Amino acid sequence: MKIESIQCVPQKLTISRFQFNLLPLEEIHLPIYKGSTLRGGFGHAFKRVVCIQKGKQCNDCMVKSTCVYSYIFETFPPDDTEILRLYKNVPHPFVIEPPLTSQRIFKKGEEITFTLVLIGKTIQYLPYFIYTFDELGRIGLGRGKGKFHLKSVTSEIEGAGGDGNSENAGDNGIIYSDENKTLHNHFRVMTAKEISDSNNSPSEIKIEFLTPTRMVFDGRLVGRLEFHHMIRTLLRRVSSLSYFHCGELLELDCKALIEKAENIKCTDRDLRWYDWQRYSARQETKMKMGGLIGNAVFEGDLEEFMTLIALGEFIHVGKGTAFGLGKYKIREM
Repeated sequence: MKIESIQCVPQKLTISRFQFNLLPLEEIHLPIYKGSTLRGGFGHAFKRVVCIQKGKQCNDCMVKSTCVYSYIFETFPPDDTEILRLYKNVPHPFVIEPPLTSQRIFKKGEEITFTLVLIGKTIQYLPYFIYTFDELGRIGLGRGKGKFHLKSVTSEIEGAGGDGNSENAGDNGIIYSDENKTLHNHFRVMTAKEISDSNNSPSEIKIEFLTPTRMVFDGRLVGRLEFHHMIRTLLRRVSSLSYFHCGELLELDCKALIEKAENIKCTDRDLRWYDWQRYSARQETKMKMGGLIGNAVFEGDLEEFMTLIALGEFIHVGKGTAFGLGKYKIREM
């Protein structure tokens, strides 16, 4: 039985990408992997900005169902959810892609740039992200809480605005500038179909995992990657993002897709386990967050899976995506 690839194309899933440029006002000390620091700093500043019941846990808050912080950062499933009923939380509707440089000390005036990916309904909350990172600059970032200015935010995907009009984001793709404090709301919102249509259907692909990738299968972290591990994980992620953040319940024959994915061969693995750890303020402990990085080559009838794989380039795959884990690129063979 052939599974039409259009089945894997969500009709309502939308994505926008933005580049944030931070200008240090003093020396800033960051770890080698900066995603956790950026995500943690954002979460702390975000709650400080919007929380109306200071000191309370979100789960006990009477306004959690309408709170923008709870929706974006805690992301509880609604009581009437049709999927993931047993899960306490659902995937966050954003991804912070940190700079992949190993540089740890940024001197005054030496820019720090990262990418923010917003998904579905969260795109409308872009001003909250901009205001929060501006506030984080006054709080400070990294060891020693180095201060910075949010210099600018630009639209990484220039072109059609969210209303479908062909209009660029301000001047030179600028959404926000520290110079005039003006926010432009014309930027491109990509659909899953656009992403799908931009990819061909090869019989062989190379996937390069750029940040530690943590996929779980049978309750264990995947150490020896197979193609079906990736497809299982992407199916869960795309389905849940579509349902909780884009208002679409995908009708996918997951069992058939997984069965077909099990027939795709991994013909070359150049992968290694990259260990790193982050400090969890909530759990007051250090947590190991290692994952796979490197290259894997897959060969077979890939047509049905290319939309999922192409979407994964934007939304990442596996655990810890909010702070940039699971970032990969499709490389030409």
